[in-house]
Amino acid sequence: QLQLVESGGGLVQPGGSLRLSCAASGFTSENYAIGWFRQAPGKGREGVSCISSSGGITNYADSVRGRFTISRDNAKNTVTLQMNSLKPEDTALYYCAASFGPFRACSIISAYTRWGQGTQVTVSS
Repeated sequence: QLQLVESGGGLVQPGGSLRLSCAASGFTSENYAIGWFRQAPGKGREGVSCISSSGGITNYADSVRGRFTISRDNAKNTVTLQMNSLKPEDTALYYCAASFGPFRACSIISAYTRWGQGTQVTVSS
């Protein structure tokens, strides 16, 4: 059974960078997309960026496009989210999640059925 573990969160000043990692284990197939989602206090969960099983398809929320980059290394079973030019509004609990079958964009949160526990990102001076 696929398990996901996030790491790399922390406290960073506005304009700084963080690199989040999502490590997958317990699944022999690579046929799953991975998405990064976030949830700020008092707000709903939103899709940040998603990547297809091969890495050939990516999408980003408008709020992070040009600042965040998603990538995956199937040999290491890892998906990385590089976050640059961070803003206070990026503060949230960040989760990675897996979607099986045809690639679904991050906006279709219900398609992502296997979730990690999350890692906190705080952007503050």
